[in-house]
Amino acid sequence: MTLKELSRYYNLQKQLEQSRELLASLEASASPGAQALTGMPHGGGARDKVGDLAAEIADMKAHIQRLERKADRAAGRINTYIGTIEDQRTRMIFRLRFIRCMTWSEVAYAIGGKNTEKGVKCTCYRYMKSCSGVRRDEP
Repeated sequence: MTLKELSRYYNLQKQLEQSRELLASLEASASPGAQALTGMPHGGGARDKVGDLAAEIADMKAHIQRLERKADRAAGRINTYIGTIEDQRTRMIFRLRFIRCMTWSEVAYAIGGKNTEKGVKCTCYRYMKSCSGVRRDEP
């Protein structure tokens, strides 16, 4: 397992989260009872807001399903790899960062103690370097 693969999975999870938020926003906008009270006069033409957004919602759902399938394929390998990390603290750092998609500062806070963002990040890179010679400047 490389840092690039782990980062790719992390980015995929972030993209999936953003896509789900966008879908929820689209669905909320398409709900018939959602009126925008702007105080401005409205035109006389009738529009089907739900119909206008239906294609976009369907496309977003299909996109989310593709991302979920891709994430599911990678999740098994990532979980197996993280499970092989012997040091409990290092394993927890990897799990929080790459499975739960936390930022480095969130990981440091969750680990507790006097851990810093830089400290947990260095632990991750140091472990990866010891396993496979991964350079620190990789994403």
